[in-house]
Amino acid sequence: MKYVNGLGDVQRGDIAEAGGKAVGLGGLIQAGLPVPPGFVLTTDAYSAFVSENNLGQAVGELADLPADAPPEDYEHASALIRTLFSKGVMPSAIEAEVEDAYQRLGGEVTAVSVRSSATAEDLASASFAGQQETYLNVRGVIALRTAVIDCWASLWTARAMAYRARQGVLPGQVRLAVVIQQMVAAEAAGVMFTANPANGRRDQTVISAAWGLGEAVVSGAVTTDDLTVDSTTGRILSRQTADKEVMTVPAETGTAEEKVAEARRRAPVLDDAAAAELAGYGKRIADHFGSPQDIEWAQADGQFFLLQSRPITALPEPAAEVPTEWPIPYPKGLYFRASIVEQMPEPLSPLFADLIDGSVSRSISALMNDALGQRSLREGDVRFPTVNGYAYYYYRTWPMLRMTARTVPAMRALFGGDAQMGINGWRDYAHPRYERTIREWSVKPPAELPGAQLLAGVQALLDAGTAYYTAVQSVIPLADMSELSFRALYKTLRRKGDPAAQAFLLGFDSQPIRAEKSLYDLAGWARSDPSLANALLERPTAELAECLRSGSAPAGVDDALWQEWRFTFQEHLALYGHAVYNLDFASPVPADDPTAQLETVKFYLRGQGTDPHERQRLLTERREELTREMASRLGPRRKELFFRLLRWAQETAPVREDALADVGLAWPLLRRMLLELGRRLVGSGVVAAPEDVFWLRFSELQSAVEFGLAEAEAGVALAGASRPVRAAAVEERRMLWRGQAKASAPQMLPQKAWMEKAFGSMMPGGPRQQAGDVIKGTGASSGRVTAPARVLRGPEDFGRMQPGEVLVARMTTPAWTPLFAMASGVVTDVGGPLSHSSIVAREYGIPAVLGTGVATQRLAGGPKVSVDGDAGTVTVV
Repeated sequence: MKYVNGLGDVQRGDIAEAGGKAVGLGGLIQAGLPVPPGFVLTTDAYSAFVSENNLGQAVGELADLPADAPPEDYEHASALIRTLFSKGVMPSAIEAEVEDAYQRLGGEVTAVSVRSSATAEDLASASFAGQQETYLNVRGVIALRTAVIDCWASLWTARAMAYRARQGVLPGQVRLAVVIQQMVAAEAAGVMFTANPANGRRDQTVISAAWGLGEAVVSGAVTTDDLTVDSTTGRILSRQTADKEVMTVPAETGTAEEKVAEARRRAPVLDDAAAAELAGYGKRIADHFGSPQDIEWAQADGQFFLLQSRPITALPEPAAEVPTEWPIPYPKGLYFRASIVEQMPEPLSPLFADLIDGSVSRSISALMNDALGQRSLREGDVRFPTVNGYAYYYYRTWPMLRMTARTVPAMRALFGGDAQMGINGWRDYAHPRYERTIREWSVKPPAELPGAQLLAGVQALLDAGTAYYTAVQSVIPLADMSELSFRALYKTLRRKGDPAAQAFLLGFDSQPIRAEKSLYDLAGWARSDPSLANALLERPTAELAECLRSGSAPAGVDDALWQEWRFTFQEHLALYGHAVYNLDFASPVPADDPTAQLETVKFYLRGQGTDPHERQRLLTERREELTREMASRLGPRRKELFFRLLRWAQETAPVREDALADVGLAWPLLRRMLLELGRRLVGSGVVAAPEDVFWLRFSELQSAVEFGLAEAEAGVALAGASRPVRAAAVEERRMLWRGQAKASAPQMLPQKAWMEKAFGSMMPGGPRQQAGDVIKGTGASSGRVTAPARVLRGPEDFGRMQPGEVLVARMTTPAWTPLFAMASGVVTDVGGPLSHSSIVAREYGIPAVLGTGVATQRLAGGPKVSVDGDAGTVTVV
């Protein structure tokens, strides 16, 4: 059997024999890149050593530790295993091949490095880097033999065993190859990433550099110079030159640490030309392997050598720089993030931004002209632009002052029975009109419509949804005012020991509560059949969602039973699956992706949470009892006023929740239409995936429709296009969006002190200049709790929520309600005592602090916090 192979002979498929490091080096050599000469001692040699010395059973037993075993257990097992290896003898056949290969490198006088190359190392799915040992400046056959055995033994370091256990890699699944290379007498060395690990940018190369050998850089023992280079042009984008006090150098045997000469401590290790040359090697390597790479390099006599290349793991999606300036597109106006904007917590997708601007402007103008008289607003007085991707209401200054001066007529229209405003207007006019528009388009299968009709349908449905939301804006102040009026009266009547006013307003049905009860009932039905319950609890949620989509039953579940449960689940989605997490139609709704709802079903199946039917019954009984007590002690006049305001608040608040829950009623159909357009544009070579349609500008989509590229029969890619023609633009816009999403958008623009003074108290989010461990907001639901914080950006994060955690979000909509069953408290950046978050939190009896402005940023690390819903504070414990 052959135990030694030249590095240049190692192929990509040789992981099992040569390990990840040798495969990476073999690829570099085959790409014509500068790699020090060397050879690999295969995993067969490791197996032969273990077999010849009868180590297999003992090693397997010692290494068979659970993932949660204490560190000292791993340390003890490692010490015993390494002692066994140190007493072993290298088989003569292996020794002969190693000596022969070493002689070809120069023999006894040649210094070599001896490095591990594990079969589970340097894989794209996990980073096992640094788990085994490296031996540098090894000279002579005897020293080489010892270093190889020590390297084999390092497969069983405590950190390597513990890491593999956490990754689910069994002891019997790993073997170790060993790479022996001629040492580079490095004057400088370091690490290079061919993509920026901070922002995921694939067009940026990041280089760390230090004097001397690179081992100290890899281990983090020295401070490095850090450079960011444009991968295509070689231009230096940023440079930080460190004070490099020490460096690693070759010693008589092994390596040693010595001080850096004073003249070189603050000198850059690489000049611009050298950094560009090294980045050029990095681009060639990434192109050769087809993925971003983590590369170790060394420099000697002005020449670069590449010592290792492996895939970068856990690389984020590429993101542009986080914006710091907020330039306004229209001067002489005021910009606010309030009202409908609260349902758009993130930057908008390009297509939604283009369409929603005109839609909102038309809708708001119509409402204002109805309330204040025709021609109260002129074209351009109200807009809905984006700044750094975030939506803002824009009002020209003087028209806004005119509207403010006419508040009394507006309130008269609101309360005076305008047929299209208020609760009656919502119930009798706005909601039926919205439903009628959806019905008109739902009878037309998207796959059968021409592209122009699909685009017209998208515009019609969006306009209907925007007009509906504008009508809802006349319901919200009524609900708020009714609750505030009742609270004000109750405050004058309340005695010591009486409950808070909210106790009189709980226990009523609303669409979010009905949706929660529906999921609870689905869990109850599944619990009645053990096979169905087990499948729902044990199968991954993504797999269950696919089974719902395809109709195929999960393993172990009777098909007829699954179809019956699936039909009922789909009925739930038909009723409640339009609730939006984010009004931007680029975000899926539950009808598209029901994973959050499945997680809630699992939560109830595990016996967690409370029965919402019983909770509502108890709240209703307590409310009625409290109402009787108040009636018994009030005189006729005060009793009449009390009941009039109580009935107003009780009738209005649930309507507010119902109205908000239906804002996205058209969204499932609207998204199907857009994705149908996207599917056709994939066939025409315009975009790479149907979902990319959301990242086109409206003008681009309109042009594609006009050119006939979005017809059902279209399917021929544009001539000469090697990749979809808008693919690069889509990637660039996604990257820009990710950078914008990390920003904290100001609530008002321009950012002036007078703006904060004039309008700050009206904004739904608190000030962003909060320091210290106490975050202040508005107490919206009474109670106190201490628990870990869990920051969730949207439905893609819902699976991370653990029962008993404090839910922290920018804002919540009715679609978030299932998470309240799991949460011990709620904290938001945006919102107030009358918002959705507060109403639902009070129903669940959990404390809520809303409108903090900074919670999602300050609590991103998931610290333990104390939420005080009475004081309106969140304290980091």
